[in-house]
Order: sequence, then C-alpha cells, then structure tokens
Amino acid sequence: MPDYHDDLRLAHVLADAADATTMDRFKALDLKVETKPDMTPVTEADKSTEELIRGHLHRARPRDAILGEEFGVEGTGPRRWVIDPIDGTKNYVRGVPVWATLISLMEAGEEGFQPVVGLVSAPALNRRWWAAKGAGAFTGRSLTSASRLQVSKVERIADASFAYSSLTGWEEQGRLDGFMDLTRACWRTRGYGDFWPYMMVAEGSVDICAEPELSLWDMAANAIIVDEAGGRFTSLDGVPGPGGGNAAASNGTLHHELLGYLNQRY
Repeated sequence: MPDYHDDLRLAHVLADAADATTMDRFKALDLKVETKPDMTPVTEADKSTEELIRGHLHRARPRDAILGEEFGVEGTGPRRWVIDPIDGTKNYVRGVPVWATLISLMEAGEEGFQPVVGLVSAPALNRRWWAAKGAGAFTGRSLTSASRLQVSKVERIADASFAYSSLTGWEEQGRLDGFMDLTRACWRTRGYGDFWPYMMVAEGSVDICAEPELSLWDMAANAIIVDEAGGRFTSLDGVPGPGGGNAAASNGTLHHELLGYLNQRY
C-alpha cells in the first residue's frame, strides 16, 4: 500500500492557505460576485483561492496535473489534484457559514482515476476532515490533533437520518417519487447541503445522503473520506467512486436500500 502521508501533509498546507484567503473575504461588503454560464455564482474568493492552491501545487508537485472548478484542467499524468475552492458558494455569498474548500489527490488505476487523499476544510464552522487511502478518516484541527471517523451502525431505513441538498434535479431525472418515498420512510430528513452531509455520514451523525447532479470536484474529497470511515460512496447507479455525475453515500449497511429507493421509476 503506497504511503500518502506527504501528500496529506501538503493538502493541509494548501487548506491552511485557502482558509486564510476565504475567511478574509467572507461577509465582505465589497465582495465581487459574477454569474457563470451555468447560472451559478462565482466570487473573487473562488478564483483567488484556486489560483493560490494551483501556485502551491506548481511549486510542490510540478509533475502532477490539476483539475479545478474555476480554471479547468492543466497537465497530464497518473496523479491529479482536484480542487473546489469554495463548495457552497451560494452560502458564502449570503453569509451562511456552511461552505468549504475541497482538496483531493486522484491516481490513475485499472478503474480509472480514484481518490487516494481527500481533505475538506470548513473554516467558518471551525471544522476540518481528511483521509488517505488505507489510513482511515479523521477530523480535528491538525494531523497531530485529530479523532478517527466511523460511520453509524444503523441497520434500518426507518431508523435512519437522511440528508440532502435540495429537491432540484430529482424530478428531471425521474427519481422524485423514489426520493419522496425515501423521505417518508426515514426517521429524520434534513437539507444540510453541499459537503456537510457526507462529512456527517463519515462521522456517524447522519446515515445516508444523496444528490442527483454533481461534478467531480464536488465529490472526490468526500468520497474517500466516507469510504475510509467505513461507509460507501457510489453513483446513484451503484458504481463506486466519484465519477458518475451524482452521488449516494451511506454507512454501508443501508446502501442497497438507499439505491433501491432512488432508482424507482414511475
């Protein structure tokens, strides 16, 4: 098993730099916000944070490729850093503290690129989560001050807490009926949104979560953290990993039943 400790340490350095940049502009009255072609917002902080991370990576890992939400892909090779400078930009713009920088390292393998390191840093919540392949998942303030993550042991959907981002997208995919049936079957539902449900699955405070439409940078870091905490992260069609354009995450025990609900067709 390869040792990704140095890459994980670098991810923390990148996150420290990103946190300083994003927090400096959070709730700034003169924050500049633009609308991208897909009608989603992007701020000056999104762009400057990604540029900062890319600059660090150019110096520390010049041979590695980089894929970021704001500036696309550069470089080639078997290792690729995947960056979402601010996951939850709409929250960031409105002063809601639920947003994070997502950093992942993916490596090429027999099943395509898969995450081997993942870090999620939410400085406005004063929280950080991370994982490396084969080394477990953790949360804390630093590598030396952390506690290990473990998914829940809930065994029944009727006892499960289900988290999601919004209702948007489920109807377009023909999955709304199954989604609504799932919400009725669960013990509790909450629309926490963005990265946070996946981190709560990894912590064991939420049992299942899903989203109908996502990009790779939305999922790569979350996927390995959930997996290394003992859970499962797949597409809605059950394909492991973050490459399917959507996501279902669970404590593992409930995964088959979760996918069953979300794949009902009427």
